[in-house]
Amino acid sequence: MIPELKYNEDGLIPAIVQESLGGAHPSGRVLMMAWMNRESLGKTLETGVMHYWSRSRKKLWLKGESSGNTQAVVRWFADCDNDCLLFEVVQQSGACHTGYRSCFFQEYNLEGNPLPTGEERLFDPAKVYG
Repeated sequence: MIPELKYNEDGLIPAIVQESLGGAHPSGRVLMMAWMNRESLGKTLETGVMHYWSRSRKKLWLKGESSGNTQAVVRWFADCDNDCLLFEVVQQSGACHTGYRSCFFQEYNLEGNPLPTGEERLFDPAKVYG
């Protein structure tokens, strides 16, 4: 049974996706944030693989449909207001379309200047997406 969730005026709810490290509480790296609607949430729960709503393409989106970098759901949570979701997943390769493990790879200093990226890309996006 899906809890009564609060979707925005576009019928969407934000989903934070975190790498599963096991344990009693979520503790892994945040991989990405995406939007879900009722259909994508239902498909995710039915298949155990993350599905989202693509706002730019206006269609259901299976994470990894182009890249093969899927996300298997371990468990999920709704926040205290039921207006944001958190998914713990097992990530295949990189979650970011730029080739990094996480979409949150760019660190900034307190002045807002980017710091050197401290990790390597896991895949070449030009080869994966063309």
